[in-house]
Amino acid sequence: MPYLIDGHNLIACLPDISLDDPNDEAKLVTKLKGFAARTRKKCTVIFDGGLPGGFSSMSTKSVTVVFAASERANADSLIKRRVERTDDASKWTVVSSDHEIRSFARSHRMKQMTSIQFARLLQAPEPERETHGEEIHPTVTKEEIDEFYQAFGGEPDG
Repeated sequence: MPYLIDGHNLIACLPDISLDDPNDEAKLVTKLKGFAARTRKKCTVIFDGGLPGGFSSMSTKSVTVVFAASERANADSLIKRRVERTDDASKWTVVSSDHEIRSFARSHRMKQMTSIQFARLLQAPEPERETHGEEIHPTVTKEEIDEFYQAFGGEPDG
């Protein structure tokens, strides 16, 4: 399930990023890349203004970054346009604090969540990985070292 995200709405809900920070968009994109890698979900984040309008070089395979050109559109209008043009709307979730945007998404059969709800997902700790009985800090015995040198040649130093 991919996410369509109102970027500045989400930043306003994160405790560790400020809208006053000149790098706020880049910091959010970094968080979204980590989220996408952890969850294997794709994200499209749309920002008002910021960099010149259009597709951003911050984009990756899993996180698409778009800046609305201030003179032609804002993030809300771009989100609505994408909602209208999406063929598989029921597979998407729109993330915004804007009630109008969430209602618009709902009317087009898209799931929706508030920026606060999504911020909790971003802040969630990464699940611990099971080791399946593997040693975390393996030790190598003298016999194993000798066997290595026998197999691959050479002599141990020292």
